[in-house]
Parts: sequence; structure tokens; C-alpha cells
Amino acid sequence: MAFIRKFKTTSGATGVQVCYKEQGRVVRTEHIGSASTEAGVEKLVKKAQALIDEGKNPLFNLDKYNKKKG
Repeated sequence: MAFIRKFKTTSGATGVQVCYKEQGRVVRTEHIGSASTEAGVEKLVKKAQALIDEGKNPLFNLDKYNKKKG
């Protein structure tokens, strides 16, 4: 199981990590980055979520609904 962890660094920025758990223990952690603005943190969280979703097959294919018209 993987989850996203946000934490405060010593410099006051917010760090983002992807942590992997097995049998209730964290077995691996990947540091995504750190940012000092909320927009920067949002970008890092999206990057972390993409890393977690990598290799997963979606239950539904919603690509045709997500396309922009114009």
C-alpha cells in the first residue's frame, strides 16, 4: 500500500514523500520534493499521486469525457 506524506522541513517548507507500507510498517520512502508555496505543494502532490498510479489499470476509461472541446 502506498500513501502520500506531507511534513514540515526545518527550513519551514513542506516536504512531500510517497511511503510504501507492508504489514503495517513503512518499508520504502521516496522523496518527491519540497516547496514553500501552496501551489508548489499541490504540484508535488499531483506528481506523487501520478507515481502511485503508475502501472495501475483504471476501472473506467474516462478519457473521452475529459477531452477539452474547442
